[in-house]
Amino acid sequence: MLRRARVLVLLLLAAGLAACNETGPSLSNSQQAAFSGTDAGPSATGSAAGTIRPSKQSAAAVSQLFEQYSVPDQDGLVTDYRVAPMDVLDVTVYDAPNLSRPAQVSASGFISLPLIGDVRATGKTTDQLQADIAARLAKDFMQKPQVFVTVKEYNSQRVTVDGAVTKPGVFPLKGETTLVEVIAQAGGLNDMGSPSNVYVLRKVNGQKMAARFDLNEIRKGIKNDPTMRAGDIVMVDESSGKVMFKGLQSAMGFTGLFSLLAL
Repeated sequence: MLRRARVLVLLLLAAGLAACNETGPSLSNSQQAAFSGTDAGPSATGSAAGTIRPSKQSAAAVSQLFEQYSVPDQDGLVTDYRVAPMDVLDVTVYDAPNLSRPAQVSASGFISLPLIGDVRATGKTTDQLQADIAARLAKDFMQKPQVFVTVKEYNSQRVTVDGAVTKPGVFPLKGETTLVEVIAQAGGLNDMGSPSNVYVLRKVNGQKMAARFDLNEIRKGIKNDPTMRAGDIVMVDESSGKVMFKGLQSAMGFTGLFSLLAL
């Protein structure tokens, strides 16, 4: 089943690139930044990265793929993140080490803290939650408490890793998890995996995007290791796929990757 899904992704990407006969608008800087670690420089033909627009037919096919994997829109996801069940929080009360501790959000949405007991955490930003905790402490126990809350493990936020890896599956994001770390959670590449053909599918500001990464370049420090986001789909191609994607790279005008392809 996972192998069929991987083949479907690669075929859809191939169809999208093969159908590229028109030039569309360039991606904005914010969209380029959505894939940190990619090279969005000019192509060999002088056109900007991400200026190829596939046909309506291929775009519809890729849209079905995104719906199948339920990829959420990433707009505002990081800055406005709201705590969810099973997340692990780091609660720090300044000058009160006995009150500072990690706390996992229960399935019902609460964390339990010394002195004040259960506090509802789900649906709140970390700023809102630390304000609530400070207010509870100030009411009966402390004067002007300073509380800091950070998300240690985003267990409600997940990424899918599929294709030529040892253990394909869905994995939780724990803090700022990178592409290399996510692949490590999946047991690394299997014997057929191609480190130079790793694809990330992501939806940003309503647009479906895909980018290719070379793990060898990341490990050597040539390219940055991109941070994963909730709903990302990581597809690792097999070594045999290099021949197929060689033609696709030529069509895109890139020698190393096709960065920020607007689908």
